[in-house]
Amino acid sequence: MKPSDIVKEIEKLNLSEKLLLVEDIWDTIARSNASLPLPEWQKQELAKRQAEYENGGLRLYKWQSVHEKLRIS
Repeated sequence: MKPSDIVKEIEKLNLSEKLLLVEDIWDTIARSNASLPLPEWQKQELAKRQAEYENGGLRLYKWQSVHEKLRIS
């Protein structure tokens, strides 16, 4: 089946069916990609940030305050 055929079939679904389909697709992605490969530069950046966090070198914010600030901006 071609992707365009799949899209045509999806368009026939109601909203709740589409949401269930998205959930099913996401679940299959999560199962098949349980461990995504990370490039070396990303591993290094994560290690750097973890070390900064552990050494108290990062200023942390509650997600609620970040969310509110973004909504105001």
